[in-house]
This record gives sequence, C-alpha cells and structure tokens, in this order.
Amino acid sequence: MQKIALLYDASQAVLSTFDLDEVLQRILVIARDYFHLQNVAILLLDKETQELCVRSQIGWDEGHDKIHMPIGHGITGTAAKQKRPLYAPDVSKDARYVSSAKATRSELAIPLMVRDEVVGVLDCQSENLDHFDKETIDLLTLFSTQASMALQNARLYSLERHRAQQLEAINAIAQQTTAMLDVKELLAKVCSLIQEAFHVNHVSVLLREEDDLILRAHHGTLTPRILEGGRLPSSAGLWGRALAAGKTVIEHDVRVISEYVGFFAETASRMCIPLVSFGQTLGVLVLDSAETGAFHVGDTQSLESVADICATAIQNAHYVERVKQLAYLDGLTGIFNRRFFELRISEEIERARRYGTGLAVIMVDIDNFKKLNDEFGHLLGDEVLRQVSSLFHQQVRKMDVVCRYGGEEFAILLSQTNAEQALGVAEKLRRLVETWQFPGVPRPVSISAGAATYPEDGTTRDELVKAADAGLYAAKQAGRNLVIQGPASTQSSAHSVAGRITGKTLV
Repeated sequence: MQKIALLYDASQAVLSTFDLDEVLQRILVIARDYFHLQNVAILLLDKETQELCVRSQIGWDEGHDKIHMPIGHGITGTAAKQKRPLYAPDVSKDARYVSSAKATRSELAIPLMVRDEVVGVLDCQSENLDHFDKETIDLLTLFSTQASMALQNARLYSLERHRAQQLEAINAIAQQTTAMLDVKELLAKVCSLIQEAFHVNHVSVLLREEDDLILRAHHGTLTPRILEGGRLPSSAGLWGRALAAGKTVIEHDVRVISEYVGFFAETASRMCIPLVSFGQTLGVLVLDSAETGAFHVGDTQSLESVADICATAIQNAHYVERVKQLAYLDGLTGIFNRRFFELRISEEIERARRYGTGLAVIMVDIDNFKKLNDEFGHLLGDEVLRQVSSLFHQQVRKMDVVCRYGGEEFAILLSQTNAEQALGVAEKLRRLVETWQFPGVPRPVSISAGAATYPEDGTTRDELVKAADAGLYAAKQAGRNLVIQGPASTQSSAHSVAGRITGKTLV
C-alpha cells in the first residue's frame, strides 16, 4: 500500500504543473515526508561542464546549496558516473562523501535517468546511521523514475516556452528593425532589443572598416573600457576567430584564454556571431555576460537568426545611406555638395561645443576662373574644377570634409583644428595648386582662401561662414593667390594684417 500511495502522490506531482522548480520541490517534499529524511536534494547535470548542480533542496546547510559536483566525485557524482544507486550507510567511513549538512550520517544517491541518459541525481540524507534498508532503497529507486518523468516533462515544457519566447523575440526584432533605415539609430535599437529579449548583460555591434572593427553601438549593464567609435583589430580576440571560421564562437570563461580582448570590465563569458548578408561579412555581433558559462549551444540557432536579420537590416540601411550620399555629391567633381556642407557644419559645431575641440572653416575660390573658361572653354574649365577637387580631397584627413560650395568656390571643414593649423592647411593647398601643371592650361592656376575658427571667429554657422568669406574677399582684394584669416578682412589695410596673410600674388 505504501508503494501504491507513494507512486500515486509522485504521479500527481508530475502532472500537477509544468514549472520545473515547483515540480522538483513537490517531489522533494514527498521524499522527505514518506521516508523521514532530514536532507534531500535534486542535482541536475550541466552537459557542457559535466557537473552536477543543486537545483532544489530541503535541509542542506547554508552555502552548500551552491555546490557544483563533477561527475565521478562525491557519492552523487559517482552514482551519476556509474548510472546506479550508491549507498553510504556511514558517511564518516566513506572517503567519497562531500558534506552538505553537518548532521548527516548516511547518504543515498540515485541517478535520474531518461532513456539511459543521466540528467541528474536524487540525493537523500539521514541523521541516522544505516537509515536506508533494501526495501527503502528499492522504493526510492522506483520513486526516482517518477522524478525523472517530472523532470523531463518540465524540461520539455520549459524548452518549448523558451523557444516560443525566442521566436516572439526574433519576430519583434525583425518587425522593429527592417523598417529602420538610419544606420546609427538601427544599431542602437538592435543592441537594446537583443539585450532585453535574450537577457544578456551587454550586446555590441562591431562593423568592419578596412582592416579594423569599429564599435558602432552597444547596450547593457557592463562598464565600457573603450568609447563608441573605438577601433579594434579585426583578427584579434574571439571575434577574430569567429570571422576567420565564419561561424559562432562561444567562450564560457574568457579569463582562461590568452587571446581574449576585453572592452567591458566585468565580462566573464562571451558569444561572437558573424554578421553576414548576401555573402558579405559586415562585422560581428558580440554578447557579453558577467557570469561564466552564460551562453548555451541550444540558444545559438535563435541568436544566429537574429544576427542574420540584423545583418540584412544593416545592409539595407547602408544602401539607403549610399543613396542619400549620392544626393549630397556634386555631379561634376564627385566631392560633397553645398547641401552636405550645410548638414555637416551644424554637426561639427555641436561636436566642437560639446567636447571643447576646435573647428575650422576654409572658403576657397579659383582665381579668374571666368577668364579661364572664356580663354580655354568650359570643358577645360570643368577639368580644372575636377582636378582642384581631387587635390583638396587627397590633402586633407579622412575626418575632414571638402565640398563644392558653388561654381568655382569650395568649402572645407576641418574638425579639431585651431587657427594656426587651418592657415597651414589652406597655405599647403594654395602652394599645391599654384605649382600644379593642369593639362591644356598654358598658364598657372591659383586659388584664394579665407579661414575662420570656432569659437574665436564665431559660434554659429552664419558667423563662421561669414568670417571665412570675409577672409576670402580680403585675399581677392589684396591681389589673389593668398590665404587670409577671416577677421583680418575687417581691416582696410593689407599692412595691418601682416602675419595673418600667407601666399603671394602671381606675376
């Protein structure tokens, strides 16, 4: 009768709920009450680490419920390895015993099996010596099959729920990202959605730029060691391994690998997923956790699906960005046009204001360009414009902006630049054009330029452009082929601005 009652109660516990922790706790209560046990626990097997971890327990001493028992160690680990019940009637005489409660005198460990595979261990302990007789051990072994069923049912249900939640997350990410066409906004949203949906500490997107990866966006709770926009070697770290292999890389404990490159202070484990769209590798999706072993192989497929969605969205946003850039390009010279200049100067002024860095505007005009067109024709004049544009573009930094402002006039934005540096750049361009041999033009071509800097010459777009234009006008008035700093143009005499004028008039 006891066996029938026990199995009935165990079956009811199995069928009562699909919540894993609730099922396990009910099983432990039944085992404790029926067999008068002081300490009882269920340890589940982590397949990746091959360790038994306490999932639910009653009566264990504080602190011991966090124990991780490797397969083959302790009475529970040995029972799991041998796939059969293991009994220690007197734990003080068993060298395999690992204490979980000071009062324990005897221990019985029964493997929980599903299709001949160990999924955990039911660990029973008593304050009495030799507490478990053969009939009790047989009954508990029979009871463990019910516990295994409960465990398997709850795990399957939990897995299905987890997969359903992941599918919902994938669908939500797809819906919210495919319509976003601004790259910066898209990447920020991607990181936020993944971090929230997959419950990781931090999510980052690294995009390729030449031989490096750029940290374009990140979101989470960890402490950054590099700023957004920071450059990282594409061949380094775990992302380098992921890019080289073209597949996802998981590292359960980054502290034990020498190739690890960290950009968050608390990272303990990491997953790197290549971002690939139409055969083109765009970069890497990086997930970081402050816990070791936080990423599971079972989640890889879902996260790779998310990475594919994100890669396609990034590629689409890049295409849109390129189309926008075409609207900002001058059709004749191929450099940026005035529309782009107006867009960027506001951004650069705000950046200079926020970070306290300098900014310079140089306005340039080709001297006597109308006369050149009249003498040699518009086709040759167009070629001069193209070559001057190319010279300017080659001589400035990648971070600087060269625009055709209109006709034969150009505008150049130099970020993080003071007055002296701006005059130096303008003078270098002036000398280069002066000595350049333009095919088909039998005489030298020259330019005049005016420079203005933030905040000395102005703090708004209009103030800076007006100051640079004033310098350009002064250079024209002073004889052309000159560079003059903007505010100097307010002086009526060229002599009064000596030291702020560079260049010479062509003979």
